[in-house]
Amino acid sequence: MNWIEAYHQEIVSGSIVTSAKVAKIYARLVDEIRNLRGDWVYDKERGQRPIDFIERFCRQSKGEWLGQPVELLLFQKAYISALFGFVHKDTGERRFKETMFLVARKNGKSTMLSGIALYMLVADGEGGAEVYSVATKKDQARIVFSEAVNMARQSPALSKHLRKRKTDMYMPLTFSKIEALASDSNSLDGLNSHCVIIDELHAIRDRNLYEVMKQSMSARRQPMLVMITTAGTIRESIYDDMYDYACNVADEVIEDERFLPVLYELDDRSEWTDFRAWEKANPGLGVIKKLDDLTEKVERAKNNPKDLPGILCKDFNVRDTVAGSWLTFEAVNNEETFNMDDIRDCYAIGGADLSSTTDLSCATLLIMKPGSDKKYCLQQYFLPEELVEFRAREDKIPYDRWAERGLLTLCQGNKVDYADVTAWFIRMLQEYGIRPLWIGYDPWNSQYWIQEMKDTGFDMEEVRQGYKTLSQPMKELEADLRAHAVNYNNNPILKWCLTNTSVKRDENDNIRPVKGRNQRQRIDGAVSLLIAYTVLHSHLADYKVLI
Repeated sequence: MNWIEAYHQEIVSGSIVTSAKVAKIYARLVDEIRNLRGDWVYDKERGQRPIDFIERFCRQSKGEWLGQPVELLLFQKAYISALFGFVHKDTGERRFKETMFLVARKNGKSTMLSGIALYMLVADGEGGAEVYSVATKKDQARIVFSEAVNMARQSPALSKHLRKRKTDMYMPLTFSKIEALASDSNSLDGLNSHCVIIDELHAIRDRNLYEVMKQSMSARRQPMLVMITTAGTIRESIYDDMYDYACNVADEVIEDERFLPVLYELDDRSEWTDFRAWEKANPGLGVIKKLDDLTEKVERAKNNPKDLPGILCKDFNVRDTVAGSWLTFEAVNNEETFNMDDIRDCYAIGGADLSSTTDLSCATLLIMKPGSDKKYCLQQYFLPEELVEFRAREDKIPYDRWAERGLLTLCQGNKVDYADVTAWFIRMLQEYGIRPLWIGYDPWNSQYWIQEMKDTGFDMEEVRQGYKTLSQPMKELEADLRAHAVNYNNNPILKWCLTNTSVKRDENDNIRPVKGRNQRQRIDGAVSLLIAYTVLHSHLADYKVLI
């Protein structure tokens, strides 16, 4: 049985309801199985091996199922077979080195994690395997470790070969061990990890523990880092970083073929009252997680708003943030394209967000045609050349590839040269006849560039970055994006910026764009587009007469 294809078929038929991102990942995996390309192939036997091990040798250690064999559900089999079954066509090396599995509480994640840990300890063919369950605090780290120990003790086959010692469980035959570690442990340096399991990633406040453990795997041939978690309430933590990265990989904004994101969550916050959508965050609902219990929690939350944040976060994986997300990927995503001849010799509205001299900057041209409300968006981004390699490596954002595609101009030196921004507007005018009637700008830190643009002959218009100025244009932009009325030529940088953008509201429900403290997640392209929209909003009647 190919569990990935079986799971995908259940999703397609509607028999299983899951999140849009999970559906997207399994559709992509099935396509890769059926249409071989690149260096990775699917080995059904390799994918089945850990499933057979868990179901044959692992025993339940809690509750009414104590001592019984573990029986994995379809969603667990599909995930495990994907994690282990994709291998390099020549070397047989496992494809996925890192994975994030987001699932609501009480969906059997500790049992699945413990089964994976025991397989990596006993049956992955790695001599001297070191398997670590890690967390901020030792008590949390010991949950998976203790479950694995108890699971092994219940198994006649495993208990013969595994020995519980003071701080670990040891397999003498291969000199392998599994151990629980915390961030305050004195033994984090010098590890040679084969498998690292991070349970409840949301509880980790910074990147240090994650980075140390990831680095500890560098000497192994095919190591694996598994992060399984519910959503969290600690904002701007490693969880936020990894969740955003996982979303970008799932949505193909970022390409990372060695990272597997499987995110069970509601697609929209409003779905928490719709029992038909609950399975999106709870793939074990009705079998592992009791439907009656969840129903009682939801009904109580309807009558007691104080219970709602906990339900949303832990039972439906809706992140609780001060500044709410603006748009979903589905609202943002528009794969419609155009070529330069489609917008040649047109009047346009311009916008620019220069950010600071060392950050990403963006220039925008917004174009409409007679008799149509569709907007064509043309953008160019700018980044210092000396920073692009560092940013691509550290931020895991493909700035280098975007530069190769011509979407990103690399400015000489370690600062953005605003003259390059001017040169782009001039080139669009001279080569394609795209003439901006007005160009909006944020007055902060742009005085020299404004004068340069005016001297060149462009009509510049100040756009203040406040609720009063931006609220209505931002709402109009949101409506147009949701209606796919903005053709931005499928620009991946703008798509990324839009999905990073959050909104802040005042007491009158006016909105403006904001970003979190995570500087890796840029919103400059969205701000540049919004500035152009604000100018368009002010001059729409005149602009339509001129076009």
